[in-house]
Order: sequence, then structure tokens, then C-alpha cells
Amino acid sequence: MLTIGVLFKLYIKDKEKILDALMEMGVRSEEIQINKLESTAQYSKIDFILCFGGDGTILRSLEYSIAYNAPVLGVNLGKLGFLSDTSLKELKQSIQFLINKKYCLESRMLLDVHVIREKKEIFRGLALNEAVLFKACNSKLINIKLYSNRHFVYETRSDGIVISTPTGSTAYSMSAGGPIISPAMQAIVATPLNPHILTIRPIIFAENDVLCLESPIEQQMYLQTDGKSRCELHKSDKIIIKKASQTIKFVKLTQKTFYRILRKKLQMGKI
Repeated sequence: MLTIGVLFKLYIKDKEKILDALMEMGVRSEEIQINKLESTAQYSKIDFILCFGGDGTILRSLEYSIAYNAPVLGVNLGKLGFLSDTSLKELKQSIQFLINKKYCLESRMLLDVHVIREKKEIFRGLALNEAVLFKACNSKLINIKLYSNRHFVYETRSDGIVISTPTGSTAYSMSAGGPIISPAMQAIVATPLNPHILTIRPIIFAENDVLCLESPIEQQMYLQTDGKSRCELHKSDKIIIKKASQTIKFVKLTQKTFYRILRKKLQMGKI
């Protein structure tokens, strides 16, 4: 019997109905509580993680997927999402596909993000979409220096900078004017947020490049990964971003391609 970890979006209704329906479909389900990562021993036999919600819910499944070594299947409950592969209406058929092993797995690149302050690591996290360095709650632009493999790339005065994966290229990075990249690729994208210098453009770096962000002056700014974990930064801090050794795997059940979803998103005008 399959054992499935279930992650719901916040404030979802009908949780019990969904859990009961999964039981009737012949699978054992365990609800995973947001921000309450249990010991891996408790969930050591989880085969898949089902995320009921949208792309935001799937982003919150990252640490659970890695801890339990379980692929993720997104069950979309609302708007068309890039990361979801099925819907609530298709749930019964999707479970049968999982039971009969009629699926593929897609591996996605992650970013390893850490902050060094006075030679000590004060923050470390993984990001599926992006790491964002941004200004605090004031109107002043911030100065940021960008390095790749210890080589100076540029200094920008802007609202911040987005460092994204190919998966995240259709999220915040794209809203800031960054390129759309196939999630099957391995690359790192740096997209400045409203740069005051018009010649500063988004740059695509090789997957094995190590990026470093620094502040040349004292200023208020923060680092955030996938819209969740936040770290307040000081002038002397170094933000190191590179390709993570871990990956996250998504369950693929349908023939819906990335480009088909992208085309629908563009036609809807809702990215």
C-alpha cells in the first residue's frame, strides 16, 4: 500500500473529505503540518508528497521532500500553476497512476544560499525558485555588488536583485524582466529589480558558477528565499549562492508540457 504525505495550502476547506477520499482510493495518507518538520523516522516510508494548493504550497514542500526523499505531485486547487500536474477532479485517476507506477519523475535544480558574517555562517537555506536581496521598508535604492567565481561582474543601484533557477525564471525574475528558461536546463539567472542604470541587464550564469552579493555601504536590506525564510543583512555580509547538491523531484502524470502551460498563462495574461 502506498503511503502519501499530504500538504495542504493554508486555510483550505474540506481537509477531512480529501483525506477520507484518499483512504477510499486505497492509499495510506499522513497530513504534513507546515513548519513542523517531524523526524524522518516517522515518515521514512512516505512514497510521495501530494500538495493541495498552488505553486506556493509546492514551494513549502521543499524541505519535506528532501527530508523524506519523496517526489512531489502538485494538485492544483485554483489558478493554472506551473508546478502542478493534476487537479482535484483528476485525483482518483492520478492515484491509480501512482499505484500502477504509470508516471515519470522530473528533477529540478535548487539553489544553495548562505550568508557569511565575520567568517561565520549565520544563514543557510535552499531555494527552488529564487533568492532575493531587497531593500527594507523605505524608498531609497540600495547598492549591490555582484561577483561570479570571485570575478567582479557589476555594481547596481536598484530595489534589489533576484537570483533564480530555471524553475523560478517564470516567477519573480520574469516579473522583473528576466528571461524565461526551460526548467530542464541547469543555470543561474541574476535579474536586477528596477536598476537605476539602464545598461544593467539580466545575466544567465553557468550552473557551476558561484555567485557572491555584497553591500559596499551601510544600508537596510534583507535576503529572502522562495518568499519564506528572511535574513536581515549587514554591510560586511557576503551572500553566497550556488547550485545545490540536492534536487527536488516532481511527479509527471500527464502530457502537459512546460510550454503548453506557459502558452496558456500568456494567453490568460496571468503569470
